[in-house]
Amino acid sequence: MNVSLTPELEELIQERVRSGRYTSASEVVREALRLLHDRDELRRLRIAELRTKVAAGLDSLDDGRSHDGDAVIDEILDDATAVNRD
Repeated sequence: MNVSLTPELEELIQERVRSGRYTSASEVVREALRLLHDRDELRRLRIAELRTKVAAGLDSLDDGRSHDGDAVIDEILDDATAVNRD
């Protein structure tokens, strides 16, 4: 496989090799690809978790289990005001 890199990326790879942490440019690229894979997998898991939470929220709405957002905020503010008075 042949990959074209910008001069900036080539320099970044060479810096990593010069640091001694990596023994070759290939090792740097492999590590970068592993990290990219891990990031993509984490993103996929987070999206799946969010979809599950949204579905649960929608089910709650369908079941009539909801609260008026403005009323909840007003109640919180009233409680905070009462605490500050004491």
